[in-house]
Amino acid sequence: MKKFLYLLLFAGCAAPLPSEPTARIEFQAPDSYPEGVAFDPASNMFFVSSARTGTIGKVTTSGLYTPFYTDPGLKSTYGLKVHPNGKHLYACVSDANYSKFTSPDTRKKMARLLILDIATGQKVSDIDLSQLTPGHHFANDLTFDASGNAYITDSFANVIYKVDAAGNSSVFSDNPIFKTEGVGLNGIVFHPDGFLLACSSGTGAIYKIDIANPTNVQKVSTEQFFVNADGLLLTDNQHLIVVQNGGSDKIYELESVDNWTSAKLSASTLVADRFTYPATATKANDKIWVMNAKFSEIVDSTSVPSKKFALQHARMMPLPK
Repeated sequence: MKKFLYLLLFAGCAAPLPSEPTARIEFQAPDSYPEGVAFDPASNMFFVSSARTGTIGKVTTSGLYTPFYTDPGLKSTYGLKVHPNGKHLYACVSDANYSKFTSPDTRKKMARLLILDIATGQKVSDIDLSQLTPGHHFANDLTFDASGNAYITDSFANVIYKVDAAGNSSVFSDNPIFKTEGVGLNGIVFHPDGFLLACSSGTGAIYKIDIANPTNVQKVSTEQFFVNADGLLLTDNQHLIVVQNGGSDKIYELESVDNWTSAKLSASTLVADRFTYPATATKANDKIWVMNAKFSEIVDSTSVPSKKFALQHARMMPLPK
């Protein structure tokens, strides 16, 4: 069936179908299992998180890894973003299910937003979000609006938090449409037209949330659901990258011509690219790079912990209109 689909996808194309995986930036970071990635254009380096130790590291474009911020109290770090001011790195901190430092007092209870000074590596702020709403917590990903306010998804509570420029935190959007079992709300991006787009790993849906009226939440109409959707990346106003893991391990591009009331598949990566539990994506020097989190190893008691991880170029192959 897959072979038939690929023949359909590329029928009439003059270029042969690529058979080799795309370029990788490999780096040594033993037992770190990075999930989040953010590119800093000022230093031409990637920041990567760690679901196992919480350590936030830096990776050069040639693959040299160095720790940037280390604290066992972080448990696990997930989504990362460089603030629009270029001075601060924001990180989602949780104790969901992978940390080697997990403890009963924090497991599924922690949701923090860590703000670091990029120039010095010092902590600027550490904001507790776990008291804003009851239940289990998993701060997973974040984005910024045009004013520099941060929006953070909680994958267990299935709400979106807001942290403003002054550090004030609140529940921004809590809608019944978000609710699901297990990991729910995950990747999130801001659209310049004044709304957020967020995906749910559990429902496979993509939601549009009005910044001016967060009670106005709509499900984006798509041709398929993206169960186990993880990171999102808006490459321009009409194109959204969706990273999917949990067995699919592919990257999709969605295109919308009606301001994200609906969207259609416009491109995808190939099975030949062999992503290994891709989690999040970032754009660097006009290329999309995806973090291979390799989380399937963590839940396999027979696996030897990896020492090497890789950022991988997402080669998007256009689908027929």
